[in-house]
Amino acid sequence: MAIILDAMGSDTYPDPEIIGAVRAAQDFGEEIILVGNQSILQPKLTAANPLHAPVRIVHAPDVLEMTDKPVEAAKKKPLNSMAVGLELLKKGEGSAFVSAGNTGGVYFNATHPRSLGRIKGVQRPAVCPVIPTKTGRAILVDSGANADCRPEFLVQFAIMASIYAQKLLKVDNPRIGLLSNGEEASKGNELVKAAHPLLAASKINFIGNVEPKEVYQGQVDVVVADGFTGNVFLKSSEAVGKLLFDILRAELEARPLYKLGALLARPAFRKVRALLNPEDIGAAILLGVDGLVFIGHGHSNDKAIYSAIRFARQVAGYNLLPSIREGIQAALSETSTGE
Repeated sequence: MAIILDAMGSDTYPDPEIIGAVRAAQDFGEEIILVGNQSILQPKLTAANPLHAPVRIVHAPDVLEMTDKPVEAAKKKPLNSMAVGLELLKKGEGSAFVSAGNTGGVYFNATHPRSLGRIKGVQRPAVCPVIPTKTGRAILVDSGANADCRPEFLVQFAIMASIYAQKLLKVDNPRIGLLSNGEEASKGNELVKAAHPLLAASKINFIGNVEPKEVYQGQVDVVVADGFTGNVFLKSSEAVGKLLFDILRAELEARPLYKLGALLARPAFRKVRALLNPEDIGAAILLGVDGLVFIGHGHSNDKAIYSAIRFARQVAGYNLLPSIREGIQAALSETSTGE
């Protein structure tokens, strides 16, 4: 179960990728394939891997930077680390591909017909992070791959994410909610209003519109949104979580008595921090491409890279792609027959 890792993805590449890959290879005893410029990677890998964990390098001379425009850069840099890594995945040399690089770059390279391409019938792939809730976890779809959507895109997002939730969250009939500014079917923008009846008519377990408070109360297993709304929702949530921890830390350090209370409550704080820490999972799956592709934060450190590799290994054991292919084809068949 080799994992293919874009070694030139994160903001501070390749150090987090190399350290995370070596640790993962040591812990899991399975090969990690680092894709990137060999002249840069080899000396660093040699220094970071004295125990000779199973990590090997596949040379890719080009790098897609975070500031690059994905389409233009991919054409000018055809041998970039994303393209080369995804080609390895297509050839079956690994079970999943992980990158902490430019999301648009991963999306373009993965969906290109000469690369993995989309699963047959999928109109738009979507990025699906796992988010914490009061009762456990939920899946957000889409969190940034598609800023502009049509109503039928959201239906396909929901179908794919429902299948994913069954595998990942171990829920037989995931509850699907449509992110909106009110629970009533009449609420929302034109996209939400148009998507609501389509979702209601589908065979998924659609419970209607949900506001963010319902999401975090654990009332849904999957929350559906266009990529722009989902991305703002996700980043706002992360920012608020960090703000609360920063304020709480400052208050607890303000007085000696508060510090004593903080020491007593440390286990509870650690549990909450672990739940809210994006490094715990490390990456979000790109659902809808014909291969297992995971995208991490650009600011990922070695812990986040390690977690992303661990998460990719976990999902690789779910037999997810055949289930999504079947689900999409079943939905298309229902649409064509008018069921």
